[in-house]
Amino acid sequence: MTSVQVEHHSDGNEAVQGGEGYKRGLGARQIQMIAIGGAIGTGLFLGAGKGISKAGPSLILAYAVAGFVIFLIMRALGELLMYRPVSGSFSEYAREFIGPFAGFVTGWTYWLFWVVTGITEVTAAAAYMTYWWDIPQWLSALVFTVILYGANLISVKLFGELEFWFSMVKVTAIIGMILICAGILTIGFSDAGDTASLAHLWNDGGFFPHGVGNSLMTLQMVMFAFLAVELVGVTAGESKDPKTVLPRAINTVPWRIAVFYVGALIMILSVVPWTAFQPGVSPFVAAFQKMGLAAGAGIVNFVVLTAALSSCNSGMYSTGRMLRDLALNSQGPKFFTKLTPSGTPLVGTTFSAALMLVGVWINYQWPGKAFDYVVSFATISGMWAWIVILISQIRYRAKSDRGELPRSEFRAPGAPFASWFALAFIALVIVLMGVDKDARISLYCAPVWAVILGVGYAVLRRRNPEAAAFHKR
Repeated sequence: MTSVQVEHHSDGNEAVQGGEGYKRGLGARQIQMIAIGGAIGTGLFLGAGKGISKAGPSLILAYAVAGFVIFLIMRALGELLMYRPVSGSFSEYAREFIGPFAGFVTGWTYWLFWVVTGITEVTAAAAYMTYWWDIPQWLSALVFTVILYGANLISVKLFGELEFWFSMVKVTAIIGMILICAGILTIGFSDAGDTASLAHLWNDGGFFPHGVGNSLMTLQMVMFAFLAVELVGVTAGESKDPKTVLPRAINTVPWRIAVFYVGALIMILSVVPWTAFQPGVSPFVAAFQKMGLAAGAGIVNFVVLTAALSSCNSGMYSTGRMLRDLALNSQGPKFFTKLTPSGTPLVGTTFSAALMLVGVWINYQWPGKAFDYVVSFATISGMWAWIVILISQIRYRAKSDRGELPRSEFRAPGAPFASWFALAFIALVIVLMGVDKDARISLYCAPVWAVILGVGYAVLRRRNPEAAAFHKR
């Protein structure tokens, strides 16, 4: 990634070579699925069980409200992408509209976010394999990491193809569940047919069975489920037609959330009363069991396996590009700029994959609190990217309205007020994280990381003044 603006040439080569040295190998089909898959992960397939037991049917409202805020964030990102579609994405916009230090912090923080996420997801994927076979977890983790690493180095097109099929599995699973539940509600087949009813949404204590306060506390886990939805912005420099494809992908956010989160939960909670769900148990597994489908657990295990591999695949993709963007802006080692002949960041991807393997080994050897502290950092670091997107969009909009910068072709609706509202919502979530003793640890990690970055930036700026300068290439 770099600050080079994507150039539109009239010689027809743009579909092959990007303005940043990358190959434009991601087509509309792949970008759409990357956008869809980024919003669907283990937070829905596994984590929703805890949310249901805590908030009951009101979890549906939490997903709807948070989903609306996510749409505002994505539209803010879309406005920036159409102004300057670069692979550095929000790190590059932070550098331009907030300052070089903000770009430095955003780039390294987002890189660490995906390294940590990759470690946890590949470890989880290895654990999921033991459901079918008695395979050592370290061996499965090693094989998965090597395969995804190789796919990411071969070409961006192969990365996109893998992500397409990973996302297809998740989408098919959710749509299949919705159709089965709809059939039970209308026709009444399966073991759940006699008791299934939409009335489950307001019976058993009402829509807010544990009060509005407990429902509010679920917002943090709901927002965590949406982490990585911004990944579509990192693909800007490698999309074949970013001016057309990216707006379409972003505009699908509302219906994706409406169908895959709100719709799926309405169907599941209509078939199975919310009181039947337990923390740590997938609501999909519980629903399958209630329907009398014994294969449900195996199906969900396969789906969460693909969700974990999808997340790790995305981590491989984004970390190499974020490191290259930092290096090209003199905020990281120069050797991270190296590309393979196919246009993928060789050194950055290799370095990140190696750290993921080391992390898997550490997690296996010492699965204690220290590793949990690092993992908890993922939540606050992911939301930092959203904060940067919103602040950058607010400042860009002000400059474009004054005529200092060209107007984006894809303006965010309601801005800047909508962006300020989204920032206020994120602030509320952070406050709720501070109130919840289980989530508070995320806030403890942030100051430590901030000190490390502050010291690193001071040393870097002293050695290389270019690190503190923004050059729009």
